[in-house]
Amino acid sequence: MATILSVLGKTPQFGTNCFVAPNATIVGDVVMGDDCSIWFNTVIRGDVHYIKIGNKVNIQDGAIIHCTYQKNPTEIGSNVSIGHNALIHGCTIQDNVLIGMGAIVMDRCLIHSNSIVAAGTVLLEGTIVEAGSIYAGVPGKKVKDISKDLISGEIDRIANNYVKYASWFVEHNEAPTK
Repeated sequence: MATILSVLGKTPQFGTNCFVAPNATIVGDVVMGDDCSIWFNTVIRGDVHYIKIGNKVNIQDGAIIHCTYQKNPTEIGSNVSIGHNALIHGCTIQDNVLIGMGAIVMDRCLIHSNSIVAAGTVLLEGTIVEAGSIYAGVPGKKVKDISKDLISGEIDRIANNYVKYASWFVEHNEAPTK
């Protein structure tokens, strides 16, 4: 069963139809919407500030979501996919975003809607990712604009697939309670 802990009187809250892997850890001031999936070995630590997660968000295996003590919360919009082993820290990710595997998104970054942060990208503190763009590299820079086909072909497809994958587990396992 997942490790779900209260910290300083704050207990994680889950929307409906959420899957949390048995070895995921979610603590403190974390609120997530509906149709979310938190995958194996993921850590979401709302101990030093709040973490807000929208609807239809998948946080894949080994990802870490944290924030900065009394300074920078983490806010993740809806229809967001966060790839395996990504590190998301004290930043804002708007709706319809794909964060690639192993990406690092640092404090005060703002990822606008309909954007992709490529696998392995490092977004330095305070980076602003333009809406409808792809950022890649170390440090992350804009490499191109996203076509409408890429938004539906990648961002939407991955988010929708993870709702399906989660259903395979939720059907046979106990979901977390509110």
